[in-house]
Amino acid sequence: MSGLLLRLAGPLQSWGERSAFTPVRDTAPFPTRSALIGMFAAAEGIGRDEGGLDRYQDLRLTVRVDRPGVRLVDYHTVGGGFPKDRTAATSAGSNKGAAVLTSRHYLSDAVFVVAVTAADDTTIERLAAALSRPHWAPYLGRRSCIPDEPFLLRRHVDDPEEELRTRVPLSRPAPRTRDGNGQENQTIAVEFLSEQPPPTSSTDEPGHDVIDVNDVPVSFAPHSRSHTGRRIHRTRVPVPQSLAGPPHTLMQRLIDYAHLEESA
Repeated sequence: MSGLLLRLAGPLQSWGERSAFTPVRDTAPFPTRSALIGMFAAAEGIGRDEGGLDRYQDLRLTVRVDRPGVRLVDYHTVGGGFPKDRTAATSAGSNKGAAVLTSRHYLSDAVFVVAVTAADDTTIERLAAALSRPHWAPYLGRRSCIPDEPFLLRRHVDDPEEELRTRVPLSRPAPRTRDGNGQENQTIAVEFLSEQPPPTSSTDEPGHDVIDVNDVPVSFAPHSRSHTGRRIHRTRVPVPQSLAGPPHTLMQRLIDYAHLEESA
């Protein structure tokens, strides 16, 4: 099963999970399937009213949490103090001059690497082409959240989930920890979020739990948005400590890894 690798990093990210144009705009602690499918559809030039989401039904997403980030809440106002014709309308349709107040939640300094897999190589080739030259620019949940480079880390990988576990550089410094025998640890425990049960874990093992989320998009139409649910397996997976390193070497390590595809 082939796929591609996306690195989602930037000063701010916000992955709306439950709120829809309410005073409190929340964020999930990880990229939602709805946001990622929306990103793919936008890159391919598919409008919100056009449907066509069936083409993404067979995609499998695995998220590696390099840095969970720090939750940030922004007190945000829109309008206020202007004439009625220059004031934003509220969700109830009123624009009597009062400012619209919202609290918008973000993840600050978070980094996620996402393995996108599909059984059909043509699907991955189509997505990779669109993400390389997107019709509408990608963003990390909200239009104000611009992704850092490199964004499309690798366009075609035979087993992207294995790449996450063994080869993709980790966006965090290597901790100096030792085991019970005083030897320096050779692995780092990293959180993974997968739509498939991990091959070496069961739901009874420590460090593995199952969460239910309602983030599978059925329609993005502005007046009839709808979603359904899915199950996610959250695990802590040991990855080689060699994937981490000093912060000042991270960009070069990412560039070197991305260039492996060009030299293959």
